[in-house]
Amino acid sequence: MLLTRFLLLLILLAGGGAAQAQFGPQGPPAVGVITADRRPVTESTEFTGRIEAVNRVDVRARVTGFLQERLFQEGQEVTAGDVLFRIEKPPFEAQLEQARANVASAQATLENARVSLTRARELRQTGAGTQVNLDNAQAQERTANAQLLGAQAAVRTAEINLGYTDIISPIDGKIGRAILTPGNVVTPTLTDPLATIVSQDPMRVAFTVSSRAGLEMRNRYESRGGVNAVVVRIRLTDGRVYPQAGRIDFIDTQVDRNTDSLLIRALIPNPKREGAQAGAGDRELIDGQFVTVAVEGAEPVQAIVLPRAAVLQDQGGFYVLVVGEGNQAQRRTVRLGQALNENVVIEEGLQGGETVISEGLQRVRPGEPVNPSPAGQPPRPPGGAPGGAPGGAPAGGRQG
Repeated sequence: MLLTRFLLLLILLAGGGAAQAQFGPQGPPAVGVITADRRPVTESTEFTGRIEAVNRVDVRARVTGFLQERLFQEGQEVTAGDVLFRIEKPPFEAQLEQARANVASAQATLENARVSLTRARELRQTGAGTQVNLDNAQAQERTANAQLLGAQAAVRTAEINLGYTDIISPIDGKIGRAILTPGNVVTPTLTDPLATIVSQDPMRVAFTVSSRAGLEMRNRYESRGGVNAVVVRIRLTDGRVYPQAGRIDFIDTQVDRNTDSLLIRALIPNPKREGAQAGAGDRELIDGQFVTVAVEGAEPVQAIVLPRAAVLQDQGGFYVLVVGEGNQAQRRTVRLGQALNENVVIEEGLQGGETVISEGLQRVRPGEPVNPSPAGQPPRPPGGAPGGAPGGAPAGGRQG
């Protein structure tokens, strides 16, 4: 009995050693890899911007008088030529009638001076008159003519002032709140405008870029057509991307010395929202609104895109690990481009077609062999695929 148990113990020990030998060290660490292929990418760089109206007008009175009427609803859209305010007219109509009366008086004076001049000339020709009388008559005729011209100018001024009693809109746009109500005296010297009109469509988005970012964008798009090679898109404060795209129409000629930045402006359509009621909120973009501006390439470009998790960083900068000859991990220093959600564009360091390690990076050291398999698949046994090339038996993931 004891002998039988002893023999069984020896068998179990022998079997355990064999199992330990079978499941001991597994060789090179299993890693998940992807191929650094090129694919179409829309380049984009983001900035903070502000919406501005293309045209903005402060409505002011051009004559002094009592405000009689306000002929608009605050917040409505107006067109050029619409009457916005009306100043009391009778005082200006009286001034016009007085100016016309002065013209009639000046005309009568001029006619009388011309008659006197004619008589002085006749008397001078017959010898009955003197040269002094003729000279005086000529001076009086010229004075009367000048007085008539002055009176006619006064009529024109009175007509202009009367016209200014109707304060009209010089542009199409949306008018804001009225500062004064009817019954107040308005003058051209008021500090605040009576109201402000801002144009609505198109709008302008203004944003600043650092000198460095400006040079990078210039170098990137110059060979493709400059500003014609980019479009401008905006993201609203609620996170929605505005559906209309804009075009850059102005780049400042000077760099701000205080911020080392450059002002850029783009025009962007601002049509009325479908189904929106007229008034406030019927258009998406509002003057003064903060937005996120994305300067995008008009046409996609071919670029290498990798998962952000495949890119490592140390004091030497950003780098990736690629599988080289003999399945050895090799370090490649890279320069990153724009981020695309969980991915990132590789601008320099890879040529395309390299096998990049994206999983199991914590177990890899440059120069050491690895056991590569397509990322996201169960790890394959060591030597399960000829040459250890990725894409053989299912592999990847992490080894426990």
